[in-house]
Amino acid sequence: MDNVNVLIVEDTPAESDALIKVLEVNNYNIVGVATSFKAALDLFYNNKIDIVVIDIFLNGFPEGISFAETINGSPNASKPFVFLTSSTDRKIFERAKLTQPFSYLMKPFNELEILYALEMAVEKFYAQPDVFLGEEEDTVISNEYLFIKKGKSLKKVLIADIIYIEVEEKYCNIITENEKFVILISLTKMLKLLDATIFFRTHRNYIVNSIKIIEIVPGDNLIMLSGNHKVTLSENYKDFLKKLPTLK
Repeated sequence: MDNVNVLIVEDTPAESDALIKVLEVNNYNIVGVATSFKAALDLFYNNKIDIVVIDIFLNGFPEGISFAETINGSPNASKPFVFLTSSTDRKIFERAKLTQPFSYLMKPFNELEILYALEMAVEKFYAQPDVFLGEEEDTVISNEYLFIKKGKSLKKVLIADIIYIEVEEKYCNIITENEKFVILISLTKMLKLLDATIFFRTHRNYIVNSIKIIEIVPGDNLIMLSGNHKVTLSENYKDFLKKLPTLK
């Protein structure tokens, strides 16, 4: 499990220091602090970023908006971002709004505001609303990661590391090579959000990552997975074998 990577775009040291303190206490990883448009782009394109906190005014100019416009124009690289500003100028707000930020916060921020803003940004960016704010589920699934709510922070689990998923009522046990995670999410939603060309249901209680399959023993209703893991292959789900690449 990894910490969520945050880029801070802020030219006032006192403000960036306050942000760093709040985020690090809540287990977010600060990739860097950019104090200009150019520095923000350099950090953004040369690091793994999950979310960005952007001050609208950098060195007296609304370069934070320019930065947001630029990353929005890169569909394969775009990430959720939150604006943080002391500006009360309506025209600036209207321009900022056009970039579709996931939150627009006024300075001075408070801890809960910024933490809630980051959670909602992840939800909205991956089009899975009301997950972290509800009581029924606690995980957002992207193409690469599970974002899991733990206390007041978010954690990441690389989807490629998942070996299999075991379902127990409304909980899912996520098994990776090194760890096990228990998340509160429905099987229906899990199946809907995972890549259907890689993850298959083999039993009413199991979903497997087909890339992790070592051997299939249909006669014994058994699937051998990497890491010496085994799951059941039910008669009702053997059709998934037809979808696997085989030698003829």
